[in-house]
Amino acid sequence: MKKKVSIEGMSCGHCVNHVREALGELKGVTNVEVSLEGKYATLEASENVSDEAIKAAVDEVGYEVVDVQEA
Repeated sequence: MKKKVSIEGMSCGHCVNHVREALGELKGVTNVEVSLEGKYATLEASENVSDEAIKAAVDEVGYEVVDVQEA
């Protein structure tokens, strides 16, 4: 499973690291890439990760998910 997550509020490398770590801690996530310029993250998982879990993880570190799509 692969998803693309559009995120608002990231402004620096530390933001990217916070988002990468938060998404990487979700159960089943095997890879996370975050683009500061593109304002999105892509994640790969060995099992289904709900959009709600993704939104909650990003929200918890202070950023806003504006869209989640299958990639």
